[in-house]
Amino acid sequence: MLNIQKKLTNFFYSILSLPATAMGFALSIQIAVLSWILSTRYNLDIHQVGIVWAAGPIAGILGQVIIGFISDKTWFWGGRRRPFILIGGTLAALMIVALPNIEEINSYLGIGSLMSVAIAVAVTLDMAINISFNPTRSLIADVTPEGAPRTKGYSWMQTISGFFGVFAYVFGAIFGNYALIYVGAGITLLFSIIPTLFIKEPRNLVEPATGEDKSAALKSKTKIKWGSLMKIYIAHSFTWLGIQTMFVYIFAFISQFKFNITDASLLDQSQKNETGQIIAIAFAILNTVGFILPAPVLEPLTRKIGRVRTHILCIFIMAIGYWGIVLIGHTAIVLYFLMVIAGIGWASVVSLPFAIMTEMVDKAKMGLFMGIFNLSVVIPQLIVSLFIGGFIQAAENKVLIFIISAVSLTISGFLWLLVKEQKQVK
Repeated sequence: MLNIQKKLTNFFYSILSLPATAMGFALSIQIAVLSWILSTRYNLDIHQVGIVWAAGPIAGILGQVIIGFISDKTWFWGGRRRPFILIGGTLAALMIVALPNIEEINSYLGIGSLMSVAIAVAVTLDMAINISFNPTRSLIADVTPEGAPRTKGYSWMQTISGFFGVFAYVFGAIFGNYALIYVGAGITLLFSIIPTLFIKEPRNLVEPATGEDKSAALKSKTKIKWGSLMKIYIAHSFTWLGIQTMFVYIFAFISQFKFNITDASLLDQSQKNETGQIIAIAFAILNTVGFILPAPVLEPLTRKIGRVRTHILCIFIMAIGYWGIVLIGHTAIVLYFLMVIAGIGWASVVSLPFAIMTEMVDKAKMGLFMGIFNLSVVIPQLIVSLFIGGFIQAAENKVLIFIISAVSLTISGFLWLLVKEQKQVK
């Protein structure tokens, strides 16, 4: 084990964040280019593109739980998370490169169905990202002590991962999506490989602290707090119900307040471009706040008032941002300002719940519980895609999008009040 890992230096936390950053960067590329390349280059219709995207939540429901369970029980290539990170990162990088080369792959293999190859590549990319995310997050819990050091690990994860996520959007806007694809594939691959040179995984996940009785320590660390976990799962589900509603349908909201058009398909090309630009700026602002705050602001705040209280505060602030959009967010400038407020909640959502959850489960089963925790993200995604869309489609006023988001975040905040704060280790 290197000294940087023994001393838990900031450099080690940076290296530890790279695997999650690799998967986050691959996801940013997927969000930025997948629908675009499937529709503009390979002429898939909206329904077909939707089928491809539906694979994401399904892969998350099945893959993350299964891979999490397997990674808890296996050990090869010098680790239990390392093999899945290496395999997933390599596969994701290859599929990213394959996206603009589907025609060549189809011709080489002689399949004769461009759409089949396009869907196969896209689904494989999505599954690689979903399956690898679990081990990257579990790795942080494996190599950091409970309490403040682990909170710091997940805060650094979001800071670095969020930075590269914003970088992906900006790079693509400046240099184009094809440049983003090839540069992004290289970053995904390198960030999956580099940590293997610096991080040593523990062979035994449960070890008693120095000076403690071994049996007592083991008993204490393997007690699963199911009641608290269920409260967290439900509260986090409402968080993602609101966030995913915004992510998927904000296009319709902006189309209405900017051009007074409720059917986004009726926009002309210039209107589509302007709407897309507003969305890009809004999400860039949201993600910029999301990566700036966790390490320098949220992590120190958790030491003073606790992780759960910090997260509750951020969730209610995000709800306020959404309610602000409902009431006054009908111009681009006001929307951008309110995205700054919503970004405070986003910074917490993608960092603190992981730290809170990991200290309520058996460390030897971290991968499994991280996979179960992911259900509180992917199930709301499916609900938003399969059910909420119908209500929004039928609504005359698309402000309903942010009413649903605001109500969901408000409910989430009150549900988080039911979660008991755990005593932190300094």
